[in-house]
Amino acid sequence: MDTQETQNDAVLFSEVATVSGHKIGIACLNSERSLNALSLDMIHLLQPQLLAWQDDPEIACVWLEGAGEKAFCAGGDIVAMYHAMKELPNTPATEVVDFFTAEYRLDYLIQTYAKPLLVWGDGFVMGGGMGLMNGASHRVVTERSRLAMPEISIGLYPDVGATYFLGQLPDNMGLFVGLTAAHVNAADALYLGMADFAIPSEKRDNTLQALKNASWTADTELNHATLSDTLQQRIFADGELGAGYLYENRELISKLMAGDNVVDVCAQFLAHETDDSVLQRAQKTLANGCPLTAHIVWQQLQYGGSLTLAEAFRLELTLSVNCSITGDFVEGIRALLIDKDRNPQWSHAGIAEVSAEDVDALFIAPWGEQPHPLADLGE
Repeated sequence: MDTQETQNDAVLFSEVATVSGHKIGIACLNSERSLNALSLDMIHLLQPQLLAWQDDPEIACVWLEGAGEKAFCAGGDIVAMYHAMKELPNTPATEVVDFFTAEYRLDYLIQTYAKPLLVWGDGFVMGGGMGLMNGASHRVVTERSRLAMPEISIGLYPDVGATYFLGQLPDNMGLFVGLTAAHVNAADALYLGMADFAIPSEKRDNTLQALKNASWTADTELNHATLSDTLQQRIFADGELGAGYLYENRELISKLMAGDNVVDVCAQFLAHETDDSVLQRAQKTLANGCPLTAHIVWQQLQYGGSLTLAEAFRLELTLSVNCSITGDFVEGIRALLIDKDRNPQWSHAGIAEVSAEDVDALFIAPWGEQPHPLADLGE
C-alpha cells in the first residue's frame, strides 16, 4: 500500500509514498456541506498534524485541499461564535477569543512553514480559506476558483493576515477587494499575486501522481524547486484562462480607489456612474456593508506595511475580539446567517458618520493587564 490514511469528521489526513522513498502529507478539509468552512475542530486537528509533518524527515511536502468541487474553504465557521457573543454581550467571549487565537496561530504556521506546502485552491476560497491559502509556499487556483474577502458584509474586516498581505496587492486592489468583497478569478489571482499557479481542475489527480513520481530529497530548497517545476508543467497554456476582469479594469479601479481618506474614496466610488455589472455589484456591497469595516480596511492599508507578520496577527486578534464586543460583528452574522433578512442595522448610518474615536477604540487591546494571547508569536 502506498497510502496511509486516518479519518475523523473534520479533516482527512493521509500519507502517500513516493518513488524516491519519501512521503507526501495530504490534509483534506472535510465539510463539503458547509463549503469546508473552517471550524475550531479543523484548526485543532491541522495545527499538530502540520507540526508533526514539518518534523518528520520522511515527509517531503504537504498538500492541503478541500472536499468536493465547490470550495477549498469558503470562510470561517462563525455561527457558533454568534451564539457565544449573544450569551455574553459586551464581553470577550471565550469561544471568540479561542477561535481567532487558534486560527491565527495556524495561519502563522503556514506562512512560516519549513517545508513546501501546496494549497489546491479549487472553488471558493474566502475569508478563513484565504488565511490558509495565502501563506502557502505554492498556491494553486483552477478555472473554478473564486477568491474573496467578504467580511464587510458581516461587520468584521479582512483578517487572517490580510493586514499584512492586502497592502502588497498592486493598483489599489487591496482597498477595492477589502471594501467590495469582489470575487477574484484564477487569472486575476495570478495578476494580484494571490496565487502562484493556475492549473485545470481536471489535472488534480495527474498532478498528485506526478508528485509521487518526483525525485524528492532531504534538501528543503531542492524540494521547493521540485514542487514548482512539477506544477509549472501543468499550468494553463497561454490564452486558455482569458484575461481577468480586475486586470482589464485596473486603471479605472485604481483611480476610483485613490484619495486622501476613506470617506472621500468611498463617496467617489459610489458616485461613479456605470453600466458595468461587476462594478455595480461592488458598489451595492459597499453601500450595504458595515461602515466601521470600511474604516478598519483603510487603517489596515495605511499601517499594515510597517508591521511584521507576527505583529499583524496580534493586531488582528485585538481587532477581531473588539469587533465582537463593541463592533457590528454580531449584527452582521444575524442578518446574513441567522435571520437571513440581509438587512443589518449597523451601529453607524454611513461611512461618514464613523468618528476617529470609534475606530481608535477598536485598536486598543482588550486584555488589560493580561499578556496578549499571541504574545509569543514569532519568538
